[in-house]
Amino acid sequence: MSTTLAPVNAREVVRCDHCLLVQFRTANNNCRRCHLSMDEEEPEPVEVAPELVMMPSHCNGRGHLNLATSIRSLRLRNGLSQRQLAGRMSVPRTYVSKIENEKATPTLSSLERLARALEVTVPELLTGGEKSRQHEISELVKDQFVAEILPFVSQLNGMQMSSILTQLRDLTVRPRRTA
Repeated sequence: MSTTLAPVNAREVVRCDHCLLVQFRTANNNCRRCHLSMDEEEPEPVEVAPELVMMPSHCNGRGHLNLATSIRSLRLRNGLSQRQLAGRMSVPRTYVSKIENEKATPTLSSLERLARALEVTVPELLTGGEKSRQHEISELVKDQFVAEILPFVSQLNGMQMSSILTQLRDLTVRPRRTA
């Protein structure tokens, strides 16, 4: 019985962070030379309320955007782990980790794939999506109906909000006939 290997162009080339050996990724993800794991342990994503995810509001003194913080914030806002984001981008999880830890700088094509995977534009990715969110809020508040109900929302309890949402859904699914 013979073993069939995947074609070379379908195999992932990685470098061990410990001994720096460049090699094809192994099935058990251990280095062929030092036998240590080539994947850093990934912490589980923590559920964070979107309003608690702080975006970088300052630059580092040289006018440089903090891309790593923007990517991490957008990833957490979308509830994605590094592995899930890497899967959407078709890259190794360690590449996402290295970008977020400022050990790697993404290429333009990687920025485009990151933006697509995080469902934002490249400019939004570079700013952490904050301008887009502010724009969406301002557009929403311009709507006459939203502007009229906004003052009353804070006075409603959970059951009242649920009841109103149910009624709105019913109205859109089964519009009432007008005489």
